[in-house]
Amino acid sequence: MGSIWSFNEEELEFYRREGWLLVEDVLSRRDLSELDGAIQTVADAAFVGDNEATYVEFEPDDTSSNPALRRMLDPYARHEAFRAIAHDARIVDRVESLLGSDLDLQHSKLNFKPAHVGSSVEWHQDLGYYPHTNDGVLAVLIYLDEATENNGCLQVMQRQHNSYLDHAAPGAAFAGRIMDESLKDMEPLPLPARAGSAIFLHGLTPHASLPNESSSDRRTLIFAYRAGDAYPLYYGAVTVEDEADPRPVRGRRAHHARFGGPPPIVPRIDATSSLYEIQAVDRVRRDDT
Repeated sequence: MGSIWSFNEEELEFYRREGWLLVEDVLSRRDLSELDGAIQTVADAAFVGDNEATYVEFEPDDTSSNPALRRMLDPYARHEAFRAIAHDARIVDRVESLLGSDLDLQHSKLNFKPAHVGSSVEWHQDLGYYPHTNDGVLAVLIYLDEATENNGCLQVMQRQHNSYLDHAAPGAAFAGRIMDESLKDMEPLPLPARAGSAIFLHGLTPHASLPNESSSDRRTLIFAYRAGDAYPLYYGAVTVEDEADPRPVRGRRAHHARFGGPPPIVPRIDATSSLYEIQAVDRVRRDDT
């Protein structure tokens, strides 16, 4: 029997049909305050010694003397407050109702999207970056600040999560963005919401966000979960790096991989780098052609 936080049948049907589900006020003001403190602690530590290049990225267009943070990699490993949220029943019970009782954490990250300089993210599918043996993979995106269209809230393409879309640039290198023309005439759906709200996003749902040109920051904490029988497909060093530290969340990892869902497109990624950086390289390529 599901918990009080498990999705009901109507919500499950919406997710299966649309490829996403927005839940308001999953986290409380107290939760958000504790996460604010954890972010400050981890960010401060990033500027000590030689650590600053290892797990943070900076906004490239910020020319101030103290450039703004763009992304924190693997916050789960950096502070107990992040781990507590990743295992919190308000999140995990809902994920279980979507993926089943055996769950692993695939990865975590924190996108900052600071005022005036927050970078855009082009259209992509998460599983296009890390394909698995099945599509039992989703991301939970938790807004830590109010998210609006002006400060670059998440946008999705609905009902487009039933196949892998092409992310390959000329020469077959992974471009970090959807390259085919199948979405060009579709209308994106913005998903604004209050701080503390969470979006449960299927791993194949195309999504993007515009730059933050407003005067308000828009931070998003992201946990990607996978079913215990969803195993990553090897496509280079990045796969080995991602799998170096297993993180079971609930239940256990299956002793067999389940093969199912849409046929994966395996990316060719020549070096480990973030999606921001891969998309930036592709923009340079486009400008040169």
